[in-house]
Amino acid sequence: MSTLPAEEMQSAAKFYREHGYAIIKGFVSGDDLMDMQREAASVYAEGLTHHMTYYNGNLAFDILPEKHFGKRYVQHAYWFSWVNDWFAQHRRSERMRALLEPIIGCDVKQLVEQLHWKPPGASKTGYRFHQDYRFRPNPEQYQDIVENSVNVGIAIDPCRKENGCLRVFPDSHKLGYLGLADDGDGTIMNGLSTDEELIRKGLDPNDMLYVELEPGDAVIWSLLTVHGSMPNMSDRDRAFAISSYVRASASPNRGEWAFRDGVSIPLGAVPQPCKDGLNRPLGGVYEDSEWYLNDKA
Repeated sequence: MSTLPAEEMQSAAKFYREHGYAIIKGFVSGDDLMDMQREAASVYAEGLTHHMTYYNGNLAFDILPEKHFGKRYVQHAYWFSWVNDWFAQHRRSERMRALLEPIIGCDVKQLVEQLHWKPPGASKTGYRFHQDYRFRPNPEQYQDIVENSVNVGIAIDPCRKENGCLRVFPDSHKLGYLGLADDGDGTIMNGLSTDEELIRKGLDPNDMLYVELEPGDAVIWSLLTVHGSMPNMSDRDRAFAISSYVRASASPNRGEWAFRDGVSIPLGAVPQPCKDGLNRPLGGVYEDSEWYLNDKA
């Protein structure tokens, strides 16, 4: 797997710290990109083997029933590396290490692995503006979780305005937690954010940025970066992969190892304890798998 120059990763890390997000063009390219697209389709096919929403440990598939499209549709997959060798390698690849190390160091765990599909014309595939800090409901179990975390999104299909690409508010990570989309039932897939809601939280709707990506491009964002997306109004599907990583010392009891001292760690492997005794792997199954299934990052 090819990697981008180290100086490009350093530049992305600096921009991310300053603005709460950064775009890395061509993060996955060439044969690796074709492999990623093929394997994402394979994960989708695996999801369709289930007749309804399914989870086992931290492997899960959200299935939309036939009544919406005339056929079953996979909307989300979680921790699919348990059933896909390519993504199991990708999550701890050299290119991922090179991206993460300038931001959160060389001892890294992964808290989230997701694939999102947006079917054409589906009204319930938009995401209200929110901050991913809302998905870390027990901050006492982490240490400086915002400073020590980063989300990585990779475009599998072209991501455009018309098919519901990511939208971000640059610099919004400096505003603290705003409680966006915490009203009502607290879900982020129930309607769309209004300009009035954003203005009440101190955000100017004119500052919102569409993150348009080519297949293989990556975007990184903070747990406090305000982001969301519109429904897919095009006539084509849109697949997008999301992973969330954390500095291992900041998450002693949660997450799957990805790198230890910069060395790639296979899924479910149990490395020797670090010297500080903090990094205790979970052995492959979250104790609270329902926690992040209640909503979507």
